[in-house]
Amino acid sequence: MGKNAFISLKSFNELDTNEVIEVITPGEFEKIENGYKAIYNETELSGMEGTTTTLKILENELVLEREGSTSARMNFKEGETSISMYNTPYGVLDLQIYTDELKLDIDENGGDIFAKYSMALGGQPPIKTNLTVSVKIN
Repeated sequence: MGKNAFISLKSFNELDTNEVIEVITPGEFEKIENGYKAIYNETELSGMEGTTTTLKILENELVLEREGSTSARMNFKEGETSISMYNTPYGVLDLQIYTDELKLDIDENGGDIFAKYSMALGGQPPIKTNLTVSVKIN
């Protein structure tokens, strides 16, 4: 069973640094065999109501999994490209993610994650994005 936590996510793309998406939500945080896991429910504000997001924080990798009205599995590992299918109520998108930088500072008390990555949807030019996640135990 996980500990109650507040999970703060902040994201912006480098095309428009003034358009920052920031969400603070209650969730759970727990130690798993090879790292940590943070789980939270998406809200109407994110446009993914009915979706549960799980962040698996491993030794040198972040795995973001979504299940529900939207489903996806995205892998972030510094210097590597991952490909995933992003299923939405509007159709399936082909995502290609190249992780430029990944910093993981997490222990049993929570912590911080920073990812800088380029994401290309369905063959479109990539968009550079910065993602910051903070996990605080209640």
